[in-house]
This record gives sequence, structure tokens and C-alpha cells, in this order.
Amino acid sequence: MAGMTADQRRRWAVLAALLLGALAALLGPASPASAHAVLQRTTPAAQSVIQAAPTEVTLTFSEGVRPVTDRVLIIGPDGSRVGGEPTGDGSSIFIPLNGDQRGTYLVSYRVISADSHPVSGAFTFSVGAASAVPSLTDAGDKSDPVVTNAIPVAKFIGYAGLVLVIGPVLVLLFLWPARLSRRVPAIVVRTGLGLIAFSTLAALYLQVPYTGGGGIFSGFSGLGDVVASSFGIALLVRLGLLVAIAIMLRPVLAGRGGDGPVDLIVLGTLAAAAVITWPLTGHPSASPVAAVSVVVDAIHLISMAVWIGGLVMLLGFLLRQASARELGAILPIWSRWAALAVSALLLAGVVNALIEIGTLDALTGTTYGRFIMAKTALFAAVIGVAAYSRSLVRKHVVAEQPGRMRIALWAEIAITVVVLGVSSVLVQQTPARTEAENSDVEDSGYYSVLVDSPLYTLQVELDPAATGNNSMHLYAYQPGTTNPLAVEEWTTTTALPAAGVEPIDLPMLRFSPNHAISDFQLPATGSWEFTFTLRTSEIDQATVTVTVDVSS
Repeated sequence: MAGMTADQRRRWAVLAALLLGALAALLGPASPASAHAVLQRTTPAAQSVIQAAPTEVTLTFSEGVRPVTDRVLIIGPDGSRVGGEPTGDGSSIFIPLNGDQRGTYLVSYRVISADSHPVSGAFTFSVGAASAVPSLTDAGDKSDPVVTNAIPVAKFIGYAGLVLVIGPVLVLLFLWPARLSRRVPAIVVRTGLGLIAFSTLAALYLQVPYTGGGGIFSGFSGLGDVVASSFGIALLVRLGLLVAIAIMLRPVLAGRGGDGPVDLIVLGTLAAAAVITWPLTGHPSASPVAAVSVVVDAIHLISMAVWIGGLVMLLGFLLRQASARELGAILPIWSRWAALAVSALLLAGVVNALIEIGTLDALTGTTYGRFIMAKTALFAAVIGVAAYSRSLVRKHVVAEQPGRMRIALWAEIAITVVVLGVSSVLVQQTPARTEAENSDVEDSGYYSVLVDSPLYTLQVELDPAATGNNSMHLYAYQPGTTNPLAVEEWTTTTALPAAGVEPIDLPMLRFSPNHAISDFQLPATGSWEFTFTLRTSEIDQATVTVTVDVSS
């Protein structure tokens, strides 16, 4: 930068190298895209065998989702597409089924969760009997690794922009000596505004291939859908607020006012509204207490930007340009600011952790939890360095020994740059609470089978086929057909011979002439034998038996 001394240029070069190092860390090997909504159940159930083809397929997720255009499909047993246009209703997606073929159907889906992350997968169900699973090319269920790596980089650039705007502007408004030029600090602030704008535009563009499963140069075909989504609207609002903030900052950066009470209120309101757009496009928007999470995350970002941005101003300008008398007035005030910002960071981090993690097992047993532990360790280190800096201020030794303060500040910035890098990756990870839910869903079982007898065909569905509470649905059909068969009496028993458990009568509720349900508990794992006796008239009845492997 013009007008800077060789020492100043060298220090800014070192800071730039730290930022580039964090970016390089972000560009490491790609991990799979993190999906933050969980597919909880489907109708028909995954891998089930049903007697008649349904008129629609329903997918229910753990949070609100919206389907990606041309990425929610049903493939029939003959390989043709038999699914209609999907519709969404909160956490459920409904896909019309146009066909009644017997055999195995493949359902492929890609949806966008409430926190803007794509969720993709596939499952099968069969009508009548299972057949070969139909193939599907170009399902779009994978995210390009270049895209998934570029997104955290864009987020990191946005965080860096916040740091170079919020902290420096506060210093210019309240701590900057009137005799010092604002030309170079103004360039820093304008650079921060530019980084935020670039990050926002990049996030808007990258969301197209990220959600659609295409490459980074896959075009703008889905940009309209992204712009119309809550994610796109939040980013467009951010850009508009950024323009308004830039206009409000012009007199501040030039040293020609802009610091009156009304100006500060307007500027603070615009800044707070802009910062809130970050949590509105991430995890907090889909948390169990979204309003609390959004506010807490905004406080977290503002505190981070005040603290690190203030450090940049101290190290880059004030410690070198301000006089000993000026530093004597500035540093105690800054020390109090830093203590308040760190306290807010700590409190916001604890609240976020309680919301997004919840349990000790989720903290230690999930990727998200391990990132939180790494971030906490780094934060503890930077707190230690900050405490040392504060002690130097209290002892009034900064003017006599400025080198010690500079070293401490450089250490704070170096560690916090790494923290920013970890945070940029963290926001792409599945929250621990969701990962735990996903694990529970994946571990849960489901049993479905068709059993034939001379008198009827019986469809048995047991969910979750695990110890504890279970629900059973029985459907009776005329032998070898899909025609419902009326049943006069349902009798069901279950036993666990290997453990010496004798047959237990299960209560049956007649839901319709051919449908009965039962809720009961299975106390142990093992191969449980279920015996079903269906009486269809005064004299006609038949018994069938199935064995179900029950897990814990």
C-alpha cells in the first residue's frame, strides 16, 4: 500500500500469509457433503413388499425441505420414470406414482434442507414381489468436490470481511486519534466490504451446483430457484444492506463526521441486520429454537469481528503511530472492549453448543463435536494470550516495551485466523444433534414380508423390529391377488424359543376389514417367532408363522 513503511508492509504481508495458510487448510481433501436433514420415514417403507401399488410415495424428513427440480424421481421395474411432479409440505415430499407394475421400484431424491444444505439418497420398495433393482443414471446425488471445497473458502472470505469492517470501524469511530490519517485504515475497511460482497456473490453462485449436484461451471440454470429460496433472499438482502452501510461509512472513513447519535443508530441497525443474514443461511435457521440460535450466532459473529478487527487496527496502526499518551488512553478502553467481546464469544459458544450438541456422546462421537472441541482448545489458547496482553495494559508497560505487546497481538491474530478456518469448515458439517438423529434412524430396523397360505396372503410390517416399543401392521388379501380380504378374527402370538420365552398373546386392534394393528414391547434381542391365525368365516381359518431377527 502506498504511504506505508517497509515494516508496515512486511507485517501486512505476514497477516496475508496467515490468511492464505488458513485458506490452504480449507482446500484439503474433500469430505462428503454434509446433509443436515434426516429422512425419517417413507411411505411405502424402504425395502418393503406391498401387495398393491400406491398412488403416491411420501418422504418425511426431520426438518423442512424443498425438492430440487428434476432430482426427485421414481423408476419403475421396467426402468421407465413413473413419478410425477413432487410437491412439498414442510418436512414432507409427495411424489405421484403413475403406474401399477409388479416388481421393485427405485426412489431417488435430492432435496434442500432448511439450513440450505442438500440431502440426497435412494431407496426401493416392491409391489407383489421383489425384482431386479432398476438402474438410474445421472441421479445427481453427488456434490462436486470442487464446489464443496469452494463453499467454506467463500465463507472464510466473508468472515475475514466482517473482521476488516466491524472492528476497524468501531476503532475509527471511538478510539482513533484525530491527528492520524484515516487513508490506509479506510482502505482496510473498503477491502472488508469488498470481501463480504465477493463472498456473498460467490455463495449465491455456488449454491446452484451445490444443491443441483453439478460442477462448478454447470451454468445458471438453477439460479432462479436459488434466488427465490430463503437462502437467496437472505443473501440479496445482505448485498442491499452492504450498499447502504458503504454509503453511511463514507464520511466516517474520510473523517468528515458520520458519528452523530442518529448516524450511529442507523449504522448499527444496518450492521446488525446484515450480520443476522449469516445465521439465517446456516445451521441456526433449522435448530430446535431457531430464534434463539439466530440471535446467539449473530452475537458470536459480532463479538469475533470486534475482537479480531480491533487487534488488526492495534497491531497494524495504533501501536506504531499513536503516541505513548494516546496509547495510555486507548489501550484501557480497548482492553475492556476485548474482555466484553471475549465474554460474549464464550457465552454464545456455550449456548450454541448446548443447542447443536446436547449430549456428551454427541460431543465426542460426531465430527461436529470433534470440531467444536478443536475450536474450544484454540479458543482457550487465544484467551491465555489475551489475558497476557491485558496484564501488559494494566501494568502500563506497553509504551516502554511495545515489542512484548506486538508479539502477544500477533499470537492472538495467528490463532484466531486458524479459529476462523475451523469455523468455516464447521458450518458445513452436520450438527451433532442431527448426526445423532441420523444414526438413530440408520440403526433402526424395519421388517416387511408377504406370507402365503391357501386361505389368504398376509402382509406383515414390524417397526422398528428392535427391543422396546414396536408397532405391527397386518394386511390380508385374497390369495395371489391384491384384493382385500375381510377377516373376522385376528390372533397373534410371539415367542423367543432360544431364550425360553413361551408364546405371548399380542392385543390386536381391527382397523379395517383387512387391516389390523398392534403395539407391544419386545424385551430382548434374538429370533422372535410370530404366529398369525386369521379366521375369515365361521369355519375357515389358517395359521402362518414368520421369524424376525430383533436387534437392540
